[in-house]
Amino acid sequence: MLRTMFAGLIVLIGSLAASIATAETIDVSDAHGGSVAAYSQRWKALAARGVDVRIVGKCQSACTVLLGYIPRSRICVTPAASFGFHLAHRTDATGMLWNAYAADIRGWINAHGGLSANFKWMSAPDTYRYFHKC
Repeated sequence: MLRTMFAGLIVLIGSLAASIATAETIDVSDAHGGSVAAYSQRWKALAARGVDVRIVGKCQSACTVLLGYIPRSRICVTPAASFGFHLAHRTDATGMLWNAYAADIRGWINAHGGLSANFKWMSAPDTYRYFHKC
């Protein structure tokens, strides 16, 4: 009986290791935004699954809300990665975005003129200060 329990434990440990080794990676490229609420729901669900996110192109507008759901340790950026920050069309949506950003990201936005109707683009080398390279 002890041998059977031990064998079962080995199988369980092996399957856990396999699931950790094959974490799902989501590529973000040319994400032009849209509904902040819809993006929030999407990224909340993906965060619950423990996905990794690879920014390989533009993540602008509502897409940037992912920064409030996906831990930085699970986000990497390529040389082509960029984040486009701006005021949302609705005040409450702007608040959702702003609250999603960590203090250092808000600091970067403020240092570049704050949120406005025009995009503030964060790209390399700035992205490398906040996120690890893929």
